[in-house]
Amino acid sequence: MARARTKPRTAGGESVFAERFALFAECLLTGVWIAVACLGVVTYPAALAAGARHLHRRIAHEGGGLREFVADFRVAVRRGWVVGLAGWAVAGAVRVDVQAARAGIPGGPLVGAIGVFAVIGAVVALVRAAAVWTPDAGWRALLAGAGRRTVLDPAGSFLIIGGLAVVAASAWFAAPLAVPVLGAVVAAAVAVEERYRHR
Repeated sequence: MARARTKPRTAGGESVFAERFALFAECLLTGVWIAVACLGVVTYPAALAAGARHLHRRIAHEGGGLREFVADFRVAVRRGWVVGLAGWAVAGAVRVDVQAARAGIPGGPLVGAIGVFAVIGAVVALVRAAAVWTPDAGWRALLAGAGRRTVLDPAGSFLIIGGLAVVAASAWFAAPLAVPVLGAVVAAAVAVEERYRHR
């Protein structure tokens, strides 16, 4: 008599496939929440941090939803808006560098390339910092640690860069597609940080 094939089940009783699909759907929904929270222009660090906390809770099978996301966002934005403002200032400085490179100023291409690489590194560090944010953590310490990990863990950093490239490509293809993909990038950053922590 043939044995009935059984599907692998999680502790909650659902199939592994169902759990993974639910997590993927949660990432897409979180991307929408993050995009809405970013509408404040300087609120993007807090939005990323709240999204990462939500996904941490989802992975740990803890309760949490939009209410908890909003609560985390409110805490993160208290000092996170300064980080967001500084990020826009850095982006503005890099834009000036790129314009100088295009204008044919001597040494301009080198300065422009350095500026572009610096802003990519800063974005990766910010995403990594947001992935480990907690309500009692200070942004300065988070960014310093994330900057070190960005350099010391190039594989993880390149994974995040790849995710950001997918967001950019999605926005180029059809802008609304980039919104849910933001959640997948944050989920990738959470996974990268967990991998680094257990090395």
